[in-house]
Amino acid sequence: MSSVAVLTQESFNEHRSGLLPEKKGEEEDALPTYKDAFPPLPEKAASPESTQETSNAWTAKIRPIKSSIITQVFHVPLEERKYKDINQFGEGDQAKVCVDIMHKTGAHLELSLAKDQGLSIMVSGKLDAVMKARKEIVSRLQTQASATVAIPKEHHRFVIGKNGEKLQELELKTATKIQIPRPDDTSNQIKISGTREGLEKAKHEILLISAEQDKRAVERVNIDKVYHPFITGAYNKLVGEMTQETGARINVPPPSVNKTEIVITGEKEQVAIAVAMIKKIYEEKKKNATTIAVEVKKSQHKYVIGPKGNTLQEILDRTGVSVEIPPSDSSSETVILRGEPDRLGQALTEVYAKANSYTVSSVTAPSWLHRFIIGKKGQNLAKITQQMPKVHIEFTEGEDKITLEGPTKDVQIVQGQIEAIVIDLVNRMDYAEISVDPKFHRHLIGKGGANINRIKELHKVTVRIPPDNEKSTLIRIEGDPLGVQEAKNELLELASRMENERTKDLIIEQRFHRAIIGQKGERIKEVRDKFPEVIINFPDPAQKSDIVQLRGPRTEVEKCSKFMQKIVAEMVENSFSVSVPIFKQFHRNIIGKGGSNIKKIREETNTKIDLPAENNNSEMIIITGKKANCEAARVRILAIQKELVKMEVSIPSKLHNSLIGSKGRLVRAIMEECGGVHIHFPTEGSGIDKVTIRGPVDEVEKAKSSTAPSWDPRAHGSSRSPGITTYRLNSLSVRTHKVKALQGNVENKWELKHLKTINPGCFSSDFTAVAPAEAPIQENGEPNDEVKEPVDPNAPKKCDVIVISGRKERCEAAVEALKALVPVTIEVEVPFELHRYIIGQKGSGIRKMMEDYEVNIQVPAPDQQSDIIAITGLESHLDRAKEGLLERVKELQAEQEDRALRSFKLTITVDPKYHPKIIGRKGAVITNIRTEHDVNIQFPEKNDENQDQITITGYEQKAIAARDAIQAIVDELEDMISEDITLDSRVHARIIGARGKGIRKIMDEFKVDLRFPQSGAADPNLVTVTGRPELVDEAIDHLLNLEEEYMADVVENEAKMAYMRPHGGSAAAMDEQRGPSKGFVVREAPWASTNEKAPDMSSSEDFPSFGAPVAAKASPWGPKRF
Repeated sequence: MSSVAVLTQESFNEHRSGLLPEKKGEEEDALPTYKDAFPPLPEKAASPESTQETSNAWTAKIRPIKSSIITQVFHVPLEERKYKDINQFGEGDQAKVCVDIMHKTGAHLELSLAKDQGLSIMVSGKLDAVMKARKEIVSRLQTQASATVAIPKEHHRFVIGKNGEKLQELELKTATKIQIPRPDDTSNQIKISGTREGLEKAKHEILLISAEQDKRAVERVNIDKVYHPFITGAYNKLVGEMTQETGARINVPPPSVNKTEIVITGEKEQVAIAVAMIKKIYEEKKKNATTIAVEVKKSQHKYVIGPKGNTLQEILDRTGVSVEIPPSDSSSETVILRGEPDRLGQALTEVYAKANSYTVSSVTAPSWLHRFIIGKKGQNLAKITQQMPKVHIEFTEGEDKITLEGPTKDVQIVQGQIEAIVIDLVNRMDYAEISVDPKFHRHLIGKGGANINRIKELHKVTVRIPPDNEKSTLIRIEGDPLGVQEAKNELLELASRMENERTKDLIIEQRFHRAIIGQKGERIKEVRDKFPEVIINFPDPAQKSDIVQLRGPRTEVEKCSKFMQKIVAEMVENSFSVSVPIFKQFHRNIIGKGGSNIKKIREETNTKIDLPAENNNSEMIIITGKKANCEAARVRILAIQKELVKMEVSIPSKLHNSLIGSKGRLVRAIMEECGGVHIHFPTEGSGIDKVTIRGPVDEVEKAKSSTAPSWDPRAHGSSRSPGITTYRLNSLSVRTHKVKALQGNVENKWELKHLKTINPGCFSSDFTAVAPAEAPIQENGEPNDEVKEPVDPNAPKKCDVIVISGRKERCEAAVEALKALVPVTIEVEVPFELHRYIIGQKGSGIRKMMEDYEVNIQVPAPDQQSDIIAITGLESHLDRAKEGLLERVKELQAEQEDRALRSFKLTITVDPKYHPKIIGRKGAVITNIRTEHDVNIQFPEKNDENQDQITITGYEQKAIAARDAIQAIVDELEDMISEDITLDSRVHARIIGARGKGIRKIMDEFKVDLRFPQSGAADPNLVTVTGRPELVDEAIDHLLNLEEEYMADVVENEAKMAYMRPHGGSAAAMDEQRGPSKGFVVREAPWASTNEKAPDMSSSEDFPSFGAPVAAKASPWGPKRF
């Protein structure tokens, strides 16, 4: 990259003077005089001459004002352009980068493309803004190269300069990024990144700075610039050989730097030898070399130079002749060849051969055919360029020609191919242009391009409709002549139809929009099918707009409008709603058995009826529909409530629990059987005998009669009625059972169910009927009077006897019911190893089986090693329990077989460095593999010997599939490379971002992995980038750009901190290091020539501060009075 800004001899001398140590005499000369610092003010009676002199004293140092706006032109060659897509010039990433640079620096950029596809950039603005813009252009629009230069560690601080100013100046001047090792780093390598030209300049400047500071011998030899190529040799071979031979460091300024001085540093003897060798070459070439000047077209100079100057080096290497090309910004076409006379002929031949090896030609082709020649996504052009890669084909927009540039033979072949394509396209292609009002363009395109795409596919043409910002009426149609004509007619017809179209806005409340559209758009689809020519647009729900837009032919729009208004009117009519308060306990009566009542009302009244949820305390039933229908439904619901009655029945409170049953089973059975009546018992312990029954009249009577046998007072009196027999049942434990459940009607199903709550294991198989005279009536197993029983050793104990009192036939039925409860035990053989799975965790499995089958299951103790499991329970339940147990055994055996299949194991050897990548962030990758293949994957522990072994457990096929998935990840990781770059640790935190947001964004964008050094690392600036080679390079460029951007802020902040006063004692320490301050010192002051004393700077009387009181001098007359 070339620039107008160059380092002149004067600026270099200034640079050198800044590096030399200052002398004491120079410091004194630098002090200002008293008159310079404090020019005298003019007196009132001063003469014009003295006035003129005084004014000159104030204006002597005023310099003429110069314009602060400068303009510089930078050139980026094609081979160094980062964005080379010529089809996107003026747009795309390159344009975005330029806009960003203008916003960031405040400079103005203008881009132009040269014929050689090089990029010329004109930058205007203030000097600082232009230099910053130049730096941004180099880093973001030009491909970056890197190089290192080694200078002694103690010279690094001179490259940085005070507060980093020298380094910033050097980076701006050379448009490069310079990375200097930190003070705690022992490396002496300085890394430079930027363009090749910038690298040479920066390297030269750094070596000059080092040479100035180098305490060894430094020799400067002025050699004419034209002889530098003979000293460096082709590809710098000669100067490298001299450096290796002498051991001296030879710094020859690059061709882009207009300097004649060659600097040699090193040991004195080495420097002397190197200087002698250089002078010898110079004298020899100056004596023997001659020059010839030839004219070569300016456009052919780049072919003589070659990519990155390789052709010039090649000619120099072959012939020993130096070829001098005028600068690119010069209009001269003269090329000078310098060298031995006998070699000039050969060099001249090679120059002309290189110049004429390329030619420029053009093919005439209408501009509208250019994209057809290029083809879709450049397919046609790619076929030509693949065959002739050295030929450059340029299409200029708006011009009817195609420019070809490349080797002569190749250009001729390509020219013939393109001319054939042009002739073919002209013969079979045509175009037409029609004028259509821009407001109709989007309607011609259609929703999602539906209309225009249909026309393109139907007629096999290309239609170009100008974008809205062009405000153009011309639509261009290109393609087959017949297809162009048909597409033209169709578009004109559509346009004329649109001119006759009408747009109408309907006001429809937004609450109806969803109903009109319908579920998944079904209802609006019916409307659109009925009126296919009308486009119906509903507003976005977020806009809360009531306007629905109709567009289409006049008559169709009117019809559609009336139809939709009719739909809305019906919705408004059907949206009437009324709320009916109904007691919560009667809602089930409104619903009816299986929802029969509510369903019938809905169908007959054509309304929507919503009841509150069971867990909702609301009593309101909402009816929605037409007003008349809602009223009819309301009347019918209220009628149902009126038909419901409330009846109170007196039942002794001590019998309430028996009527309710275990967990309310008995009372729920009555309520269900009686059509949903509601039976309300008073609170337990209240002593209230009244039980309330609510519901329809017939059902309430039925519920009352159902409860009557259970609470008949005759069955619970203290005296026995005739014919009542008492039975005693031998039992093991009866204190916990309610024998009253057998009292009354033992034939009721709910009573038999209640009997099942008695433990079947508590009865024996012997039953004894006791005559009425043998014992008084017992209630709940408790004797009413004390009776002396005869002593019989075989007689059962009182606690083992259950007494049943009641009518004889009912007591016999109760005895039979109790006999049915006698338990039976069977044994089932189950393999011992399955017992623990049948028991389940904390006995959950066996408890569930016992509850489901209503049996008792006894599993032998583990120490017995028995396969027999005992099942005890009612005979009717045992078969079902046995089947369930055997079914469970089959399931467990199938699980064992499956477990054996799932226990297949295989191991895969993977380098431990890849393990974190296989695991993924928070285990995401390995979890996905485990879930997808249903396997278990174990990584080695930290102290495991085989750190590279990963174990996979699961089904064989799935384990192999999981292994292949891991191997695929490993193969992809092995294709990746890792590169270490040096990023200043001061910018690491900003690159990482808050909670790692910044680094995650970079890794996601470039698909790479970044590893920053941990605290205490040997090299805190070393950052590792891992990924595919091309992605790693892009990520490194991005990171270097970020570092450059952030370092500017870091240096600026450090510069600001330098001016801030240190805290605490550090300020005093710094004052001690600096020594006592001399204050402001001037020369030739009035007191210097007389015996007067210099004013005391610390005196508040001589130099009072504003707003501070001045201490009065002591007077023998006392203090002054004002």
